[in-house]
Amino acid sequence: MGGSCTQTRPADRRQVLFLFLLPLFYPALCEQIRYSIPEELAKGSVVGNLARDLGLSVLDVSARKLRVSAEKLLFNVDAESGDLLVKDRIDREQICKERRCELQLEAVVENPLNIFHIIVVVEDINDHAPQFHKDEIFLEISESVSPGTGTILEPANDPDISMNSLSKYQLSPNEYFSLVVKDNPDGGRYPELVLKKALDRETQSVHHLVLTALDSGDPPQSGTAQIQVLVVDANDNPPVFSQDVYKASLREDVPPGTFVLRVSATDQDEGVNAEITYSFLGVADTVRHVFSLDSATGNIITHQPLDYENVGRYAMVVEAKDRGSLSTRCKVIIEVLDENDNSPEIIITSLSDQILEDSPPGMVVALFKTRDQDYKENGEVTCNLSRDIPFKIHSSSNNYYKLVTDGALDRERTPQYNVTITAIDRGKPPLSSSTTITLRITDVNDNAPVFHQASYVVHVAENNSPGASITQVSARDPDLGPNGQVSYSIVASDLEPRALSSYVSVNPQSGVVFAQRAFDHEQLRAFQLTLQARDHGSPALSSNVSLRVLVGDRNDNAPRVLYPALGPDGSALFDTVPRAAQPGYLVTKVVAVDADSGHNAWLSYHVLQASEPGLFSVGLRTGEVRTARALGDRDAARQRLLVAVRDGGQPPLSATATLLLVFADSLQEALPDLSDRPAPPDPQAELQFYLVVALALISVLFLLAVILAIAVRLRSSSSPSARGFFGSILCSKSGPEIPHNYSEGTLPYAYNLCVPGNQTNPELNFLTSVEHCPATQDILNKDSSSVLLDSILTPSVEADKNTFKQVST
Repeated sequence: MGGSCTQTRPADRRQVLFLFLLPLFYPALCEQIRYSIPEELAKGSVVGNLARDLGLSVLDVSARKLRVSAEKLLFNVDAESGDLLVKDRIDREQICKERRCELQLEAVVENPLNIFHIIVVVEDINDHAPQFHKDEIFLEISESVSPGTGTILEPANDPDISMNSLSKYQLSPNEYFSLVVKDNPDGGRYPELVLKKALDRETQSVHHLVLTALDSGDPPQSGTAQIQVLVVDANDNPPVFSQDVYKASLREDVPPGTFVLRVSATDQDEGVNAEITYSFLGVADTVRHVFSLDSATGNIITHQPLDYENVGRYAMVVEAKDRGSLSTRCKVIIEVLDENDNSPEIIITSLSDQILEDSPPGMVVALFKTRDQDYKENGEVTCNLSRDIPFKIHSSSNNYYKLVTDGALDRERTPQYNVTITAIDRGKPPLSSSTTITLRITDVNDNAPVFHQASYVVHVAENNSPGASITQVSARDPDLGPNGQVSYSIVASDLEPRALSSYVSVNPQSGVVFAQRAFDHEQLRAFQLTLQARDHGSPALSSNVSLRVLVGDRNDNAPRVLYPALGPDGSALFDTVPRAAQPGYLVTKVVAVDADSGHNAWLSYHVLQASEPGLFSVGLRTGEVRTARALGDRDAARQRLLVAVRDGGQPPLSATATLLLVFADSLQEALPDLSDRPAPPDPQAELQFYLVVALALISVLFLLAVILAIAVRLRSSSSPSARGFFGSILCSKSGPEIPHNYSEGTLPYAYNLCVPGNQTNPELNFLTSVEHCPATQDILNKDSSSVLLDSILTPSVEADKNTFKQVST
């Protein structure tokens, strides 16, 4: 890793001191930093404190812009703590081709620019279960095969490694077969099905087995394959390959369809038992896509283009099997030869966003690296710059380079430099690539804010909460400082200008759009706004975007019944039905509407109550009322049907309609039935009747109390004998004999009247509780005074009843 240069000024002694001390700490900074993490670590997990391991303070993380770079950025740096965090999913089996998985990162800091190498080792976890290439395996074994004969089975595949990889196989218990696990020359293991008892096709022609592959993870995972063994006639000689291992070499630029090699096996049997078929055994799908094997001839040809940088060596197992299910296998190794088919890549690691025009020579302005996926000389790269520019390249380690100043800079003469970097490899013929970076000396406000979307459409359900956020617009300005600060505002709308502020508003800093009122879908279904993003440069630049707000419907309106309509007096109208109406006869139709839309306005009709259940039916969606059966002798001529209309909202809203149906063949026949129909009770008329009775009782009791008081005064002053008459009266309770339903109606009031039993105290007490007076003598019920009170109350009550009947009719 190369060192870094920094700008020195006579007035800044600390920076000069740093330049002298930097070589002392430079060897420590060049050491690689290693971390180890398990795969599939959650996003945001801490790998390690990178700032502390680099010797940086928390303040240096943001001041020196600590960050990491890699080919695929799976990590990032927390700007507050300096921790190295997991940014994306890390799958070891997908990222790394080798058993040891190491991710190369570069940590970059600025002021001055420098770079550090980081290695993150990804440890394997048991996140894959063993899996067979086929879920079902079909075998044919001759009944003449002697016990001890083995049949090679296709092994399972487990992409995990070490303890988490495939460890053993198990076979379901049976009396004919056992399982033996053998080792491959390359370190792999494969199962072999061994016959332990002679087969008899006439006794059992098919055997069903279950092969299980298990790993050693914690907890262990497993995969299974179903084996079906078909017992056939004699075949006692297995095929034999001419070689145990076949090897071939191919250039990576050979076209698809190129012949690679031919595997050959012979069988000493004759006839169909000597016919051999070839197939791949335990080969991954990726290899099957690259190479194809002719099952009859054993020829292996390329099926897709080869890439040495992706896979440099292929190892495959080929199985030869005769018609009697006896098999053998061999190994095929194909080496891919590298060709100079990859041009060098130039990756810019860090680039200064501002370069002072008085910067001294040797100031680092950019860091970059080169990469060539080819091998040996084909991957060796050298770099050079375009001519006549005040910059040069300093080589570093591991293909890293620094771009430093090499002369005086003058912004007024050259405001920016387009630097072209060319990388050339040493292949034959050599390949090259170039990239151009732009180095700006100063910044101007030359970029207007740009919205992330060309237009915005937001859906807001009606009856929303006022003041709630409905969406957020966002714009980006690549300029720096005040030139890149964006504020938002509403500049136009299809609403009335005065009403705009009462509908929506936008936060100038965040771009969050708020609803200022609750929207009503039935009144306003959509409106459009024009939002503006303006930066703080001088002069300021701006851009506009359209925002369309669609007000969604909610189920806030109950269905309204249009037919049948109520009569002028509020009563339901009637419909006539012929007495001879057959089942399915259309009687009438309930018509309703819903102010909502969509599913909320989808109406359904249901029968809630019927005088004769089963006599009528209502169409679920049409509202048509039809006869379900013919009118019976015991069915009443007058029928009442209560129909409910529900919408499809959640929760549903409903309304009801009352149908009065009369079975008659003509209107004249239906009128007598209608005249005999009792008038439906009117709750309002009953309430008025209760009020009239209560007021009448209060008036009568008050008048009676006054008369009694005057009589007592007169009797006490004129005739002592009269006192004896009233003295016997101890207490009077109000309670005229009125119908029971009136006394328990809307106004259940009772007034008690007490008169003194002592002749020396002629005062009267009004409106006392019944509990305080003895009930031995009741003026209204048990003596002759009740006749007088009844004569007063009865006409009034009867008159009120007649009045109530007239109002009801």
